[in-house]
Amino acid sequence: MKKPISFFVHHQGRGHARRTMAIIRQFSPDRPVSVMTADTSLFDGFERDIELIALPDMIGADVPTQALFDQPTPSVMHCVPMGVVEMRQTMRRILDHLDDRDAGLFVIDVSAELALLSRIASVPAVKIRMHGDRNDPGHLGAYEACVGMLAPFDERLEQEDYPAHLRQKTFYTGGLCTTAADMPEQAEARRRLGLDPDREIVLVLTGGGGAGTPYAPLTVAARAAPDTLFVTIGPLHLEGHETDFANLINAGWVDNVVDYLAASDIVLASAGDNTVHEIAMLKRPYIVAPEWRYFGEQTRKAERLEELGAAVNMAAWPGDFAGWQAVLEDARKLDVSTLSELYSADAAQRAARWLEECVDALWAGAPASSKEEDTPVAASRAYLA
Repeated sequence: MKKPISFFVHHQGRGHARRTMAIIRQFSPDRPVSVMTADTSLFDGFERDIELIALPDMIGADVPTQALFDQPTPSVMHCVPMGVVEMRQTMRRILDHLDDRDAGLFVIDVSAELALLSRIASVPAVKIRMHGDRNDPGHLGAYEACVGMLAPFDERLEQEDYPAHLRQKTFYTGGLCTTAADMPEQAEARRRLGLDPDREIVLVLTGGGGAGTPYAPLTVAARAAPDTLFVTIGPLHLEGHETDFANLINAGWVDNVVDYLAASDIVLASAGDNTVHEIAMLKRPYIVAPEWRYFGEQTRKAERLEELGAAVNMAAWPGDFAGWQAVLEDARKLDVSTLSELYSADAAQRAARWLEECVDALWAGAPASSKEEDTPVAASRAYLA
C-alpha cells in the first residue's frame, strides 16, 4: 500500500489551495491524500477523492491576558502567541491526523512553524518555497528541518542570496500555473468582451489576497495615455476622491479572467505566483506592481523578474503623466520570450512526480505499519470539525 501524503494549506487568498489541487490532480490514483486547512470551502467542487480536515481559524484569535501577550517571540519562530486555544487545537489536530493516517510525507503550503513541528513529530516534511527575505533563523530552521523544498517556479527566478546548501535540497518545478482554461485568440477574446479590436488595452488585475488595485493612480494613467484603454478586474482600493474617465473601465470580479488576459496588450498586476505564470503562459508584456507581503515576498520576486528582463518593475505607482508614459513605453519594449520561458506546462505533473518519488524513496523497505490496514486508498471527503 502506498504511503499517504498530507497537505497543510494556508487559507489566505486562493493561490495555495489552487496550487495544491493542481498538484494532487497529477498524483497516482491509488495515492491516499489528505488536506488540512482552515477553509475547506476552497476545495469545493474538487473532482479528486481526498480527505479534508477542517482546522480552526487562528487569524485574529484572542490572547487571553496581557501578560501572555507580552511574551517575546523566539527568534526561531514568527507567529506563536501564547495561550491561544485555537492554536493549541490546530497543532493537536494536525499531529493527530498525521499519526492516525501514518502519513509518509507532510507537504506544507505554507508555515515555517509547522515544518519544525513535523520534524519534532518525526514526520518527513516538504515545504513549498516562496520568495522574500527569508534567511532568518525561523525560515532557515524550517528549511533545514525538511527533507526537501518544492519551488513552484523556474530556477532562474531563484534569489541569489538563497543558501547554496538549501538550493541543493530544492526541487524547481518550472513555472506552475493553475489556470486550466483554453486561451482564446486576442481578437476572439475582444469580441466576447465587446472591446475595441484595434485599441491598445492594458489589463490591471488583483487577486483576493491583497487590498485591491489602487484606483487613484490609474486615473492619472488614463489621462497620461488617452489612446489606451485601461480595464481593471478584481477588487479596487478607493480613496474617495477619484474621477472616472472614459478610457478606464472597472469590470470587478469576473469568472472569465482568461478572456480578459487574452484580450490585453499589456498586463499590469501584482507578483503573485500564479499571476506571474499566467502572464508568462499568455506571453504578454508585464508591468509588475508588487504588493506588500510578509518578508518582502512580492518585492523580491519583482526585483528578480526585472533583473531577468522579464518584466517592468513598478515598485511605486506613478503619480504624474511622465511617470506613467515611461512605464508603458518600457513595457512595450519588453521581449516577451524572456518571461514566457519561465512558464512550464508540465510543472504540476513534475511536482507530483517528485513528491511521490520522495515519499516512496524515504519509506522503501520499511516494515508495514499496523495503521496501513485502516488507511483508505482513496478516502471519501471527510470533514472533521
